[in-house]
Amino acid sequence: MIKEKEVQNLAEVTVRFAGDSGDGMQLTGSQFSDTTALVGNDLSTLPDYPAEIRAPQGTVYGVSGFQLHFSSSDIHTPGDRPDVLVAMNPAAIKKNIDELKPGGMIIANTDAFDKKNLQLAKYQSNPLEDGSLKGYEVYPVPIANLTAKALEGTSLSQKEISRCKNFFALGLMYWLYNRPLEPTLDWIQLKFKNKPQFIDANEKALKAGYNFGEMTEVFSTRYSVEPAKLPKGIYRSISGNEATALGFLAASVRSGLPLFLGSYPITPASEILQYLSTYKNFGVKTLQAEDEIAGITSAIGAAYAGDLALTTTSGPGLALKTEAIGLAVMTELPLVIVDVQRGGPSTGLPTKTEQADLLQAVYGRNGESPVAVLAASTPSDCFNMAIEASRLAIKYMSPVILLTDGYLANGSEPWKVPHVNELPEIPVKFRTEKEGFAPYLRDENLSRPWVKLGTPGLEHRIGGLEKANITGNVSYDPDNHDKMIKLREQKVKNMVRDIPDIIVDGEQEGELLVVGWGGTFGAIKEAVIKARNSGYKVSQIHFKYLNPFPKNTGEVLRRFKKILVPEINLGQLAKMLRNEFLIPVEQFNVVRGLPFRVTDIENKIKELLGGKNNGR
Repeated sequence: MIKEKEVQNLAEVTVRFAGDSGDGMQLTGSQFSDTTALVGNDLSTLPDYPAEIRAPQGTVYGVSGFQLHFSSSDIHTPGDRPDVLVAMNPAAIKKNIDELKPGGMIIANTDAFDKKNLQLAKYQSNPLEDGSLKGYEVYPVPIANLTAKALEGTSLSQKEISRCKNFFALGLMYWLYNRPLEPTLDWIQLKFKNKPQFIDANEKALKAGYNFGEMTEVFSTRYSVEPAKLPKGIYRSISGNEATALGFLAASVRSGLPLFLGSYPITPASEILQYLSTYKNFGVKTLQAEDEIAGITSAIGAAYAGDLALTTTSGPGLALKTEAIGLAVMTELPLVIVDVQRGGPSTGLPTKTEQADLLQAVYGRNGESPVAVLAASTPSDCFNMAIEASRLAIKYMSPVILLTDGYLANGSEPWKVPHVNELPEIPVKFRTEKEGFAPYLRDENLSRPWVKLGTPGLEHRIGGLEKANITGNVSYDPDNHDKMIKLREQKVKNMVRDIPDIIVDGEQEGELLVVGWGGTFGAIKEAVIKARNSGYKVSQIHFKYLNPFPKNTGEVLRRFKKILVPEINLGQLAKMLRNEFLIPVEQFNVVRGLPFRVTDIENKIKELLGGKNNGR
């Protein structure tokens, strides 16, 4: 008789799946995330994989990981340290053990802990046997062997059977955390609809893992995390890159303009191109160009022809696009450049996250070439900021750079799907009247007219040489150059009329204001909440508009005695704030290729406030 397992209710859990880059950890984590979203938990994810396409098998550098934080309440980060580590080989433990919470759970695939894999992971002895994991709850499970037994009699080869072990691990985790199998079973049916032998094998492996949890005496407890109380609506799990793609698709619909993306694949931005290429039924045109320069110049051509024009890249690609961005500034055409930031310098850490392109985005062009710079703060916010970048580019006839980062791009969270009527309208007016036309006439925003290519009587010269004011003719006149430089600068400054004031979360004035931008929002938010719960008075603002800053920025900053700026760089926003507003700021910079730990920011807040609470 099977002893009924105890069910323990938890408020939140952080799980990390880790194994060789061929072990399917990203798929396992994604399936667990999608099912968790359907259950109704709030969640946040952090995929973490090697830069190499096929990293050395069994080595620490070859470990691929996927972290998921899910909760019955509102959360903002993928968690600092996991409560549970699912380790498919010794290298997964070697790489992740220092991150695991004290007393945390390790579910280890014992079949991989042979002499060869232990040596590859640089272990002198087996950590499952030598006592080095004392202090953790270790559950040894022969996942590979149990998967093979479950698939005896199938037509799959031994190699194909081995690839199913991630579904055994997934099934076990579904049992452990009381998740349903049906969403993944439906996915298997769809994914392998033309390969019935794979449907059968993966379903068997998934159910075998679930049944193992139920039948074995290894686990005496399973866990339940109640659904979160989220605002009513239709939700789905969405990654930052997918949200970015859908945001531009929505901007295309709301503006009535066909969408064109000219791009060269680069990690971690490539998925935006992949997602948008599937929306041809919406009139989306995508061009996978031969290089970064071709990608952006094709987009400039599309803007000249009257399309909503977009190019996507990461930091190294943004550097290559520099001169062409200057061309878009000079020709004053609406263009959105998405920079999904990654670790640098050079090709750097292609699969890791960083915030190190801010100064490049704001200042990194030859000559005086001002552009607007925006930044998304969460994976789902990428949708909103893609629409906003498109709106500003069109209204002000100017390039706009939208910054996301590797964490936002690959991470996911529940997204409340908006109704189309909730989305902002993006008015578009093409010039069609011949009488009185000049290509560099300007409206109240200093925006020049937008003319569709080939409109009779409205032909005008385009190119990278300085334009004469009003006529657009090539001009080398010194005074004209000075005038045009200042007009283009003022046009970007005028956007301040069109962007919202910065909002202070917490006390409107006081001892400490924590200032962030981009993907640090969640970590800062949770750190501020924890500090407040400990009795500290601390406030927060978060920038989505970085050039220009919101018009009330200086006034807000001066209300606080201390300003703390956490950044995953060496202090780029801090430099901009000092320069623009002439105020002292405290920097907090950690550049590990990973998101901030909440506890690190929380400790810094307490340090700046003297280590004692200041309000209760």
